[in-house]
Amino acid sequence: MRLTTKGRFAVTAMIDLALRQDKGPVTLAGISERQSISLSYLEQLFGKLRRHQLVSSVRGPGGGYCLARTMDKITVADIIIAVDEPLDTTQCGGKEDCNGQPHHRCMTHDLWSNLNRRMFEYLESVDLDTLVSQIRQRENPHQAVVLCDEFRRGSKADAEALA
Repeated sequence: MRLTTKGRFAVTAMIDLALRQDKGPVTLAGISERQSISLSYLEQLFGKLRRHQLVSSVRGPGGGYCLARTMDKITVADIIIAVDEPLDTTQCGGKEDCNGQPHHRCMTHDLWSNLNRRMFEYLESVDLDTLVSQIRQRENPHQAVVLCDEFRRGSKADAEALA
């Protein structure tokens, strides 16, 4: 199993949108330039994201796209599903006809089916809010230093409250 370009680009574009939406609608041209993704490809992806109510569009001057839900309510799984990205490691695509015979599963079918389930569970557990927070933390590592310094100066009760 591998995530194709479609899924990776959709997640990347949604993160870009989430990082910038506090300044108003975000243009696909801006995302295209920042992420080196073709504008026509983004238009296709955002059509699907809009139909799945993950983004909303604003027309006219100053228009663009905004998230249709809060960042903590959009998971990576939501994005992958919206753009029709297959996440299946089985040979048969989950149809249980691995060797071309109806209802005949190969010896490793359950292994790959369980992997599919776990991958999906993981992608459901990761939301845009988490990804945006990680990126902002990476971009501003000094914030962590300040928090660590405050933690070191704090009392044991403060430390336990943070844990």
